[in-house]
Amino acid sequence: MEDSHHSPELFLFLASTAHDMKNSISVLSGTLERLLDGASPETEKAYAQMAQMLYQTRRLNDNLMQLLALYKQVGKPGYPFDVQPLEVGQLVEQVVALERVLLESRGVTLELDVDPELIAHVDEDLIVGVVSHAVNNALHYTRDRIRLSAREVDGDLEIRVEDNGAGFPPALLAAGTPGSGDSGVNFLTNSAGLGLYFSGEVARMHRHRERSGAVRLENGGSLGGGCFILTLP
Repeated sequence: MEDSHHSPELFLFLASTAHDMKNSISVLSGTLERLLDGASPETEKAYAQMAQMLYQTRRLNDNLMQLLALYKQVGKPGYPFDVQPLEVGQLVEQVVALERVLLESRGVTLELDVDPELIAHVDEDLIVGVVSHAVNNALHYTRDRIRLSAREVDGDLEIRVEDNGAGFPPALLAAGTPGSGDSGVNFLTNSAGLGLYFSGEVARMHRHRERSGAVRLENGGSLGGGCFILTLP
């Protein structure tokens, strides 16, 4: 059919457009970060509004990263799924650099607990995107603390993003339970559900022998709030 004949070109156009939009959002995000860095509510009247703008640009950047993750998943040229060995500490440093100004503008402390000896075989862009998205989502729930940890558990890499808020709502917990299927996620009313779906897809793209990555949600953890858990073989 003619539509299917043009679909690869359309897919490439959409992916290229998403990439260009992501670059533009990155420029806007960087500008807001520079304006907020060193400022405070006492010195800048629009501080709160700029902090909210930065939060929303990060959410939009997450959405575009999710679209590009789909493109990598089907293995299209230009956006290959690229697994390379990476120090987990370096991965966490990238996340911290991305989130520092936003966390400071929200008055949220980020606690780190990372084994510096850990090495992971991952697609760097995708995993940094997933963990950054988890931190951004934790900002929605936390009171004032987020904990990012990485350790080896039963031969797998476990990355946890925890907060000290009231925890995830039951519907989102059900959507993040392995084996529950995707039908529990209402994409029209629960934007976090869509991000959770894409994070799960990125995790499953990472495979080693008979094992593949996974994502799950819990309440409790070390801070008593929501826990996002990414496991990679």
